[in-house]
Order: sequence, then structure tokens, then C-alpha cells
Amino acid sequence: MLRKKEVTIEDVAWFVGKALFWVFFVTISPAQESHTINLTLDPGATKVQWTLGDVLHTVHGTFRMKRGVIHYDPVTGEANGLIEIDATSGESGSPARDQRMHQNILNSALYRVITFRPTHVEGRFERTIGSSFSVDGIFNLHGHDHPMRMKVTAQPQLNGVLLQTHFEVPYVDWGLRDPSTLMLRVNKDVSIDIGALGKASIGPDTTAHR
Repeated sequence: MLRKKEVTIEDVAWFVGKALFWVFFVTISPAQESHTINLTLDPGATKVQWTLGDVLHTVHGTFRMKRGVIHYDPVTGEANGLIEIDATSGESGSPARDQRMHQNILNSALYRVITFRPTHVEGRFERTIGSSFSVDGIFNLHGHDHPMRMKVTAQPQLNGVLLQTHFEVPYVDWGLRDPSTLMLRVNKDVSIDIGALGKASIGPDTTAHR
């Protein structure tokens, strides 16, 4: 008659450790599968609005977006892509003021685009429910790069996802001409509000191949 093998504490520990390993592997591995979320913005359904205050009144204006696409890996947060704003499209409703803005401040005949290149996303974008996240990247204005973080909210729509962000551009600190005069003092920062309608899709991991 065969004797039953005595079960030791070491046997139990080995069995429990093995079971926990497989539970962890099965649960975590699918969630860590690398893929890319692609956000493509619709220029025709995007509003880029700017606001500049002075001691007398506040000036409001707009720019047009040329194109915008963001790719990011939700596991690592790594991102790439490009958002282009047409610098020559800037207007405030006053032809004389807009001419001074383009010639004396933006120099838009030479620097025709304003760009933002995303590098990292912090937080999680959701396609089916409202969400918020931050996007780090490089903002290029007047031919110079500047690091920037944008806080973005996303809200699902019937025809896509509405992305909204607000941020300040310290244009004088960034080397652009201060339009203030002895008689008129304007703010050294300009406020930017963007509302963009985008389409979201999931594709293969492209963030590692910039």
C-alpha cells in the first residue's frame, strides 16, 4: 500500500506563489497590451479664440487651425503628433489693429504657422464618457520652441469627441514685441481657448516610431 506524501509548508508556499503568479499574469497582461489611441481633429469644427486685455478694454480674436492629430499610448503615456495653427489667419475685427499684430508682433509673413507637438499624456482619455487629462509638449511660436502643459477635457458627442483646453501664452517673455505704448498698456500674456471636434480610433503602436 502506497503511503501518502506528507505536505510540507514549503509545498504550500510554492503552490500559493504559483497560483498568485498566474492570476497576476492573466489579469494584468491584457491590460498592458500596447496600442495607440489616435485623435484626429476637424479644422472646420475647431475654434481657436484668443483674448488680450488692456487698461481700457479687452480684445478678442480668432485663429484657424490647419490640421491636428495626436497619437498616444495609454499604457506609457508616450505621445506624438502635430497641431498646426495658421498664424496668418489671426484677426480681431479691426483691420488696422490686425495689420500691426501681423507685421509688428507675430511677423506672420515669415512665421506662418504656430505649432504644438505633444510628447506625453498624463491621465486617461475615454472615448465613451467624459474625461480629463494633461498633455505635455512643445509649443512653437515665432520660430522658437517652448515647453507647455495643456489641461484638456473630453466630452463624447454624436459625431465625435469635443476636446477643450485653456492656457496662457506669455508672448512677451517668449521674445515677441510688447505692443504697449505710453498711453496704452496691454497684458503680457494672451489667453487661448480651443474647442475642437475630433475622431478617436485605436490602432497599432506607432508612438515608438517617430
